[in-house]
Amino acid sequence: MKDIREILEERILVLDGAMGTMLQRHKFTEEDFRGDRFKDWQVPLQGNNDLLSITQPETIKEIHRLYFEAGADIVETNTFSGTTIAMADYEMEELAYELNYQSAKIAKEVADEFTKAEPHKPRFVAGAIGPTNKTASMSPDVNDPGFRAISFEELKIAYKQQVEGLVDGGADILLVETIFDTLNAKAALFAIEEVKDERGIDIPIMVSGTITDASGRTLSGQTAEAFLISVSHIPMLSVGFNCALGAKQLTPHLEVLAQKAPFAVSAHPNAGLPNAFGEYDETPEQMADQIKEYLDKSLVNIVGGCCGTTPEHIKAIADLVKDYKPRSAKTIETI
Repeated sequence: MKDIREILEERILVLDGAMGTMLQRHKFTEEDFRGDRFKDWQVPLQGNNDLLSITQPETIKEIHRLYFEAGADIVETNTFSGTTIAMADYEMEELAYELNYQSAKIAKEVADEFTKAEPHKPRFVAGAIGPTNKTASMSPDVNDPGFRAISFEELKIAYKQQVEGLVDGGADILLVETIFDTLNAKAALFAIEEVKDERGIDIPIMVSGTITDASGRTLSGQTAEAFLISVSHIPMLSVGFNCALGAKQLTPHLEVLAQKAPFAVSAHPNAGLPNAFGEYDETPEQMADQIKEYLDKSLVNIVGGCCGTTPEHIKAIADLVKDYKPRSAKTIETI
């Protein structure tokens, strides 16, 4: 099978869409989340989407399958909250490794099915590493600006366990995503480098930040260029942005990355901005029409969807990118 780095030079790769949006369609109950294994768990489990990789694995597989059928080259594992830190909300810290291992394993099984059927279009699994629900560079207490809810070392330990589970389960890529605090991301990247060194492996790394509002900055205050500089010491497959904004609002920030990044550039925006009910109204056609601007300007090498996107959105994107060449590394200005 061709290495993903080679394929990126030949064509734009398509990432999948939202996992949560697809899971909401199933309207899973508390009992569905618990399954037999956790039926007597001491705290409510509804909303712990990562747990569904253990209690509803066939549903998770089917979602991966739908995204591959829509034209995705890469699917993300169902592990956005797969750290001991995030799992503490459900008193499930001890399950962190198993959740990541199982999520990567089932995604890889589906990817292998598709690769076998279409060897000319190999499919890949990106181990999704979310930001956790704590921040290392800001205080959650307005009255105590020096307070930190978590340390860099605690984050690194938690991320390392997540990375080991993803790698053991068969992930082809590690995707550190929805980064609102770059210090958290640096802990994840440090953990990845540690695992790579210990195991003698060279797994590709994708890094994706999130611009939180019209200020054009991440939550911890960085502009797109500052974010890029902060993470550029790590050898990466790609750098990009996802979540928070729709495709149109993300364009100027991607332009900065496309001009400056010595890596591939990725984007997986939301299906527009949420409405008053927190729902996403942008149709596949509307979203693809906006993503066409990325392609016309040669801004991206990898493109997909975040909140509110479905296989229909991904199909519209996949149909569109076929006619475009990827952003060329030759045009890169190094920092």
